[in-house]
Amino acid sequence: MNNWAHFRHGADIGVRGFGATREEAFVQAALALTAVITDPALVASMVPVVIACDAPDDELLLVDWLNALIFEMSTRRMLFGRFEVAISGSVLEATAWGETIDVERHHPAVEVKGATYTELDLSRRPDGRWRAQCVVDV
Repeated sequence: MNNWAHFRHGADIGVRGFGATREEAFVQAALALTAVITDPALVASMVPVVIACDAPDDELLLVDWLNALIFEMSTRRMLFGRFEVAISGSVLEATAWGETIDVERHHPAVEVKGATYTELDLSRRPDGRWRAQCVVDV
């Protein structure tokens, strides 16, 4: 069962991650981001990329995290399929594992340009699980 989802938003698409912790919700939101482009199961977790972000609150940290991934995907021409995230205070430290884009195998659907503040939410649900979401510009 996926702990991530997409939701409709005009011409763009929303990404949403769920987890028992904020970190798990951030990981699942990152998988939802990858799933906008390709099936995350098609991405081999071969090359680690270390990512660090710092933001004044958790919601802005989510946007910074997703935008850091988008930057790494664009500049390295990579896709990521596995993530580890640690959050301490306002600092996120993560490793994303992936591989160079292979158009024949990954069949990229769109290019994600950036994570936005639209529909931005990081909250604990009544069931105790965290939800991390925002709209990404495609």
